[in-house]
Amino acid sequence: MTGSAPLPVGGAASLRLEGVTVRFNDFVALDDVSFEVPAGASLSVVGPNGAGKSTLVRVMLGLTVPLAGRVEVLGQRPGATPARIGYVPQLKTFDRTFPATALELVTTGLRRSWPGRIVPAERERALAALRRVGAAQLADRPLARLSGGELQRAYLARAFVREPALVVLDEPATGVDFLAERDINDLMEEYQAGSGATVVMITHDLAAARYHADHVLVLNRRVCGFGAPAAVMTDETLQAAFGHKRHRHAAAL
Repeated sequence: MTGSAPLPVGGAASLRLEGVTVRFNDFVALDDVSFEVPAGASLSVVGPNGAGKSTLVRVMLGLTVPLAGRVEVLGQRPGATPARIGYVPQLKTFDRTFPATALELVTTGLRRSWPGRIVPAERERALAALRRVGAAQLADRPLARLSGGELQRAYLARAFVREPALVVLDEPATGVDFLAERDINDLMEEYQAGSGATVVMITHDLAAARYHADHVLVLNRRVCGFGAPAAVMTDETLQAAFGHKRHRHAAAL
């Protein structure tokens, strides 16, 4: 790894939520959610569709303000230090016909906007990030010509380009095959090991949550379970979140 991410001072938690409630008109998206992620740890968030997982991401990024509760991200209010956070969105929201290259996509992680012209220093940082994810050969390739796995590598490079202390991934396996998903998990673990960063991953893959995270949050608008994967991902907890009566989730893990 080339450098390390600045971590919260004094071993403070990278992410802390206390009694967070988010309401959209009469709909409660998050209800009294509390948990804490230590600096340098990895968290997987699982739950059914509509459980509030994407709302949780928006709260962490400072894009949604809770109705009640307290949130700290890297020891500060959400949105206070965007340069210290790398974000990988769901790919299904991306317009693949947008006329840009992989290098330009990565550079948006430096500028927070599409570049009209990339200066040499930016190009070198973007290329270094692409090399880190094994995708330097994609630098000048149009986004429309990238496979799902290649595009996700470009997004990972975009998230890594500022050496963030916190990386947030929202369903990173969407639109990729099994091998590409495995590569994503490996790349995240390599980055985390070399940088000491904290990782938060929203996922529907229960096996990935169990085997690639230090902590798991089982969410269905409220916290159904939080803690070490083996302790939290029980059939009882998963049934409470997903509402399935006739399928033993834990047996599949």
